[in-house]
Amino acid sequence: MTRQATLKIPRPTDGDLAPPAAGADRFVPGPGAHRRLRDAFGRFATGVSIVTTNSAIGPLGMTANSFSSLSMDPPLVLWAPARKSRRFAAFTEAPHFAIHILAHDQRAMALHFATQGHDFAGFDTVESVTGVPLLAGCLSIFECTLEAVHVGGDHAIVVGRVQVVQTTEGAPLVFGSGRFGGFDPHLVDTHRPR
Repeated sequence: MTRQATLKIPRPTDGDLAPPAAGADRFVPGPGAHRRLRDAFGRFATGVSIVTTNSAIGPLGMTANSFSSLSMDPPLVLWAPARKSRRFAAFTEAPHFAIHILAHDQRAMALHFATQGHDFAGFDTVESVTGVPLLAGCLSIFECTLEAVHVGGDHAIVVGRVQVVQTTEGAPLVFGSGRFGGFDPHLVDTHRPR
């Protein structure tokens, strides 16, 4: 029988780090550094989405910037709700849900569903064939069936299999460093990455 050695790597401390580059803030994540870690995560600008489902208590929506495409074949997407959210169980147990990619002029909708998940009043919606509310005016809508849920620390990673896609032209709503903004594709390099 072969015995496998266990490699123990000590966790670095602030004293173990080399001095940061000029103007940089270098630290070890952990207690006391949560705000700094959140600010560092916020440097990555994302699009903004709203996830909707039909739950035991009725239609629900939740704003999320954790959306990502995952696979083309099969067509999979993911998003990550916070475990402390009161809507967490409804979304992680929902057999069907829809992910809406917001347009640049839908900031009010993003703010609304960040706190008022049960209130669809004032928003144009239609119901999908699976009973999920679909919000009008979004750049893309991915109607999904639940594929898997994985533990991800204080969040869960919800993987959906895309069944139907709706898409339209327009500029996306962007979120970065705690603020909403926009994206103008005409102001950046137009060469696509290879």
